[in-house]
Amino acid sequence: MHKVLVVDDDKVLQQSVRQALEYHHFVVDVADNGKEAVGKVYREKYDLVVMDVNMPEMDGIQALTEIKKHDSSMIVLILTAYSNVTDAVKAVKEGAYNYLEKPISGENLVALIKRALKARSLVETTAFSAPLISLGDNSNSNDKFVGESNSMKKVFDVISKLAKVNTPVLIRGESGTGKELVAKAIHYNGPRKDEKFVTLNCGAVPENLIESELFGHEKGAFTGASERKIGKFQFADGGTLFLDEIGDISPAMQVKLLRVLQEKCFTPVGSNREIKVDVRIIAASHKPFEEMIKEGSFREDLFYRLNVLPVYLPPLRERKSDIPHLLNHYIQYFNNIHGLQIKGITQAAIDILTNYGFPGNIRELRNVIEHCFIMEGGEMIDVSSLPSVVFKDNTQVDETDDETLIDIQGIKDSVLDTPRSEVESTGPEVQFSFGVRHGEGGKLDFALAKDSFEREFIVQALKLNKGKINQTALNANIPKKTLLRKIEKYVINPKDYY
Repeated sequence: MHKVLVVDDDKVLQQSVRQALEYHHFVVDVADNGKEAVGKVYREKYDLVVMDVNMPEMDGIQALTEIKKHDSSMIVLILTAYSNVTDAVKAVKEGAYNYLEKPISGENLVALIKRALKARSLVETTAFSAPLISLGDNSNSNDKFVGESNSMKKVFDVISKLAKVNTPVLIRGESGTGKELVAKAIHYNGPRKDEKFVTLNCGAVPENLIESELFGHEKGAFTGASERKIGKFQFADGGTLFLDEIGDISPAMQVKLLRVLQEKCFTPVGSNREIKVDVRIIAASHKPFEEMIKEGSFREDLFYRLNVLPVYLPPLRERKSDIPHLLNHYIQYFNNIHGLQIKGITQAAIDILTNYGFPGNIRELRNVIEHCFIMEGGEMIDVSSLPSVVFKDNTQVDETDDETLIDIQGIKDSVLDTPRSEVESTGPEVQFSFGVRHGEGGKLDFALAKDSFEREFIVQALKLNKGKINQTALNANIPKKTLLRKIEKYVINPKDYY
């Protein structure tokens, strides 16, 4: 449950807010003034502070400043009378998430708190994307990655810098690094958070339709334009427009986009009227803009217009120390999604995933863990649950006198996920004809060898237990769900062993 600190010298209002929040299952603490609130924030951990502006000893603005110095990630909501809205607006500029005017509706307060917590969760998840903020050519070489392996406060500092300004942002990085996630975190933690966040994947729209998608069109403007259409710019007015894969738009469209950025207006297709808009642009791409500028396929003036405060998302292979944290994050995520209770992942599986290059970055890692959730029948994700693709970068062998040695029993143990002594004591001894299997060109293939052993093990176990599933699962020390899944995978018919 989330812990909230309510700060107000009005005891009646303080208790009213407390009761409303406790009714919605928040843990609530109280303080009578700003000074007391600052002391409590220094001593205890809160998810959010709800604070009045006018209080004795230390007012809300001063308390806000001190709280943000201590923990820039702290969410602070300001309560204010109508006559003091100017102070509340000032508080928002100083880092408060938002403000509410008195008299306060408990329903509105709870809704605002939930929205604030959701915005913060976006920032927290952005930590897993590990953005690197670049301040341009004059920045020093000490730019730092922000990820789970570093302080979370640095993540909030990066987001707060971007959220407080209204300049365009360019997010760069390979596919799957979390560019849209960063864009949402910037939007939902900035002054436009209550307005629309509109997304357009420029690479997914045909070139002849991109202008209409961005700026709209009039009825009859071109063949098929049977009615008037509002474009993304007009739809996002007051909010944020996220242009994903902006490197894919044509030079002609780049000129029109540059005009909107400079003049804040555009003309719909087939129209003579100009439409004024107030839209913040956040763009993203994996393209090498510097090379495209040299080739003439991307305008230099548009690049510098967008590149005011760029964010670089490094590929996962450049920050492998974050992989264990990401694994824990997604295990918890998929436990919630699928209603399961996977407790964690074995060190052997972590080692294999850490050695894998992840060309699909975080998106691919997420898919790998979801794959494991489908395949795993036990409480821990193990090597046997991993997809075969992750073994491509894990051909680790010992070399002695140019001879490759394979620990066959080690492979068996990893498949069984039980101590060797237990394997030997589960029943009558079984003689395996298992041998090392090779892939194309005679190369050793761990995944192929593992599959071969698994199939033979299950066949031998079924033979010993006369094809009875429950008895096989019990005597072979293999979860029934896993046994059934493997039987289906290797097209084994238990009836053949009755």
